[in-house]
Amino acid sequence: MNKLTFSRELRLLAPVQFKAVFEQPFRASTPQLTLLARENSIANPRIGLTVAKKHLKRAHDRNRIKRIVRESFRLKQHSLPNYDFVFVAKGGIGKLSNQELFATLDKLWNRHIRLAQNATQPNQA
Repeated sequence: MNKLTFSRELRLLAPVQFKAVFEQPFRASTPQLTLLARENSIANPRIGLTVAKKHLKRAHDRNRIKRIVRESFRLKQHSLPNYDFVFVAKGGIGKLSNQELFATLDKLWNRHIRLAQNATQPNQA
């Protein structure tokens, strides 16, 4: 049985780790958020979060978004490819309900799973 924890090893912590993802990422977006990904050399996926004050003024609103993203990642981590992910919030994200945000994130995780599978398979002519 897989453990559904969210330990320190599952997080991007240093600016260098974030910068590596921003250089040439796989991208999945909606009008409210972007999920960037880049393959890593370790045996598990990791996530980093960026939620700017520009888009959500109140700390409790930013914290709600980050809490939901972390929970979504925690539940989906064993089906995700070994990539580093960076979640970037855009304007209008505060208007999404918790259920809408979970559903949107689920779609984006599934898109990254498909992108990773397509990247590992050789092109069929």
